[in-house]
Formats: sequence, C-alpha cells, structure tokens
Amino acid sequence: MRIGLVGAGRIGACHADSLSHLDSVDEVLLADPDPVRLEAVAAGTGAHPVRMAELLERADGVVVATPTGTHPELIRRVAGAGLPIFCEKPVAADVAETRAVLSHVAAAGVALHVGFQRRFDAGFVAVREAVRAGRLGPLHTVRACTSDPRPPSPDYLAHSGGIFRDCAVHDFDAVRWITGQEVVEVSAVGGNTGEPHFAEYGDVDTAIAVLTLSDGCLASCTTTRYNGAGYDVRLEACGRDGTLVAGLDGRAPLPSAEPGGPVPAAPYQGFADRFAAAYCAELAAFVELVRGERESPCTGTEALAALLVAEAAERSRREHRPVAVKEAA
Repeated sequence: MRIGLVGAGRIGACHADSLSHLDSVDEVLLADPDPVRLEAVAAGTGAHPVRMAELLERADGVVVATPTGTHPELIRRVAGAGLPIFCEKPVAADVAETRAVLSHVAAAGVALHVGFQRRFDAGFVAVREAVRAGRLGPLHTVRACTSDPRPPSPDYLAHSGGIFRDCAVHDFDAVRWITGQEVVEVSAVGGNTGEPHFAEYGDVDTAIAVLTLSDGCLASCTTTRYNGAGYDVRLEACGRDGTLVAGLDGRAPLPSAEPGGPVPAAPYQGFADRFAAAYCAELAAFVELVRGERESPCTGTEALAALLVAEAAERSRREHRPVAVKEAA
C-alpha cells in the first residue's frame, strides 16, 4: 500500500509521521515544491521524496496537506488520476469553488475524505455515542471551544479565510456530527485585543458563535488565538438526563481557582500532541477507504455543510445580525 502525501509543511509533517506509524502503509511518497523542507520531513519520517508526476503514477491514494489556495487544483489533479483523496479542510476557500470541486470529484467517480480529525478523537466519539444512544436525554445545550495558545504567523492568517472558516469550522462540524442535527441560524460576534494585523486582514482574534439547531438545541462555539494556559479543545453535550465532556483530561489547560483544585500536568500546546491519536486514526480510516473496505468517514458534502455554518457566522459578525445558514448556501 503506497500513500502519496502532497505538502511537507506543518500539517504535512504531522501526517507524514502518522502515516509512517501505520502498519497498513508500506510506503509514503512525499512531494513538496520546497526541496529543503521536503528532504527534512522525508529524513525525519522515512517518507520517499518524489516529484508530483511520480507520486500520481505510483500512489494508491493521495493525502493533500497544502495551503488552502492549492486545494482545488490538487484535488482535481488527483481525481483526474482516478485516485481516492484525503484533503485537509477546507476543500476550497469559498462556497462556490467548493461546490465546483465537489462536482468535479463526483464526475471523476473517486472518493473524497475531508480531514476533520475530531471525528476520530476518543472523547468526541464517546460523546457522540452517548448522544445518539439517548443516554443524556434530549439535548438542550452544547458548548464547544477551540483555543490556541498563540496565533499563527501573519502570513498564514492573511490567507486563512478568517477565524470561523479556519478555526471554528472544526467546532461547527463536531456539533453537527455529534448531535445529528443541522444548524439553521447563527449569531456571532468577534473582537481584537491582540496584534493589529488581525484587523488589517478583516479578521478577529477572539469570537463567539451561537448556533440554533434544527431540534431547538442551542450550541455555543468560542474560539481565540490567545489562550496563554495552553491548547484547549473541548465539547460539552448537556441533556435533560446528563452531561458528558470531550477533551477534559489531565492535560486540559484548566487550572482550578478552588483550594486544592486540579492543576493540569503539562498542558497541551498545540494540535499535534492533542490530536496525535486522532490523526493516526483518521489516516488509517483513509487507508481502509483506499482498500475499498469502508465509505468516506467525512465526505465533501459534510465539509460543505460545516463551511456554510462558518460563512453564516462570518456574515453575522460583519452585519451584526442573526443569519440563517440557508442565506450562505
């Protein structure tokens, strides 16, 4: 089993390491336009550096882990080679281009798996199972958060699409996936208390979105680029019969103010260590997809649904009003 990996940047290096630890993968073919970065990641993970043409010729499936702006072209190219595709979110930077890419993939008849790794995190899976089994009773509230300990570089932020499309979209996908409900309306606000370049890019460093779900349940999604305590990703599902939390472990950066309260040991400092097991699990699922052993665990249609919520949130923030998700469609 040969898996091609396009991109040797931050997330690409993470995926190269994950793929190297999968017994089901015999060879990782790595391509990147930066030869120094390519050789460094290849040397550190055992991947084989190749040119893109060779990757498409030899691979059984391809992982796309490049900047967002390159996703549409690469997805089309891989689809044209008739290969199954794993692509980091998003499929494309906007709704129109996403729809166009998904149409191209459908016409090519290949499978597309979009990377929302929380669907493979043990805690998130456990919350979903409890909700779907009815063990918490009807849900009335869902609380989700994504808090980075420090912001990405200005170059990254300039092309990120904004905090809702880049960051909170993971929460939007998790809310839909766990509850089984659609988001019908979004009310969102944002603020800037950090570096001035956020405002220069038309972005914010901290934001809150309140989602109204199709069954009336309310979900709050909070996100910030400045969480000095550490990397914090959690989701609380609150029902009439009980509450269950994903992401609340000994490393969650939540020091208690109560006397004798818990103090986190070695708080998470980034997505790579927080979701290391989830990244391996989602790539193992992709390999199973390549083998024809399962369907895509997160299709392009699912990714589009989360993007529509992000679009509605951004519109709500800018226009200072609740926005129905159907307005963003």
